Amino acid sequence: MAARVVLISVAPVKALALVHPDEVVVGASGVVGNRRFWLRDERGKLFNAKREGALLQILPEWDESSRRLALTFPGGERVEGVVELGEQVDATMYGELRASRRVFGPWQEAISDFVGRKLELLWADDGAVDRLTSEGTVSLVSTASLERLREEMGVDRPVDGRRFRMLFEIGGVGPHEEDTWMGRHVQLGDAELVVRGDVGRCVVTSRDPDTGVVDMPTLAALAGYRREGHDEPLPFGVKGTVYTPGRVRVGDIAVPLSSPEWQPAPATT
Repeated sequence: MAARVVLISVAPVKALALVHPDEVVVGASGVVGNRRFWLRDERGKLFNAKREGALLQILPEWDESSRRLALTFPGGERVEGVVELGEQVDATMYGELRASRRVFGPWQEAISDFVGRKLELLWADDGAVDRLTSEGTVSLVSTASLERLREEMGVDRPVDGRRFRMLFEIGGVGPHEEDTWMGRHVQLGDAELVVRGDVGRCVVTSRDPDTGVVDMPTLAALAGYRREGHDEPLPFGVKGTVYTPGRVRVGDIAVPLSSPEWQPAPATT
């Protein structure tokens, strides 16, 4: 069976619910509009679903060309409008300065009211990616790896790939076969990627992607069979950079094109 893209996930607002387009165009900075917005608290610190799982219940809709943003809350309330940008602000994420601007409109107040604390919604000029551009602006995980994790946890329902918030989910490969793509070029639809390393996981993966409630011991299971990875502890899935920009669609074939330039150390207990 050929490896194929089975799910595409983007997050217009970092930490809120994912959306699932049928296709995306990946460029040097990843998918334009992915993590376009992010939240910080009154101390200027990143505020995400690690700190408040209920954020995952807010469904965003974002049109990059018209700059129209809509947020739908679990009670049915919807706030929407065209984004107007304010002045640039000093903003830091993961210890790195991020070029960001204030956002004028109803969304910041609505999110703050929902979580019960004052938050600030910011526009990220380059997209609030989780990794530096040199480390990886695209990410992927296989369906078989999700099944292997389910077995390790001993649960009787599938592990939803949305927990891991990866750009692409790949079917038709073996458990953790994506690890063997590190150091290789991979054709994905019309795009060509270079897989650079693995992705260490955090507590967000233990949260139900619809409710934000912790309901699976993902980190304990990873500590049991994948404690150390090539780049980060508790690795699950891989990240990469874009070698040739292009369109990627659900159903497109994923093909490793080259032998690894280096052989990553296997994840160990």
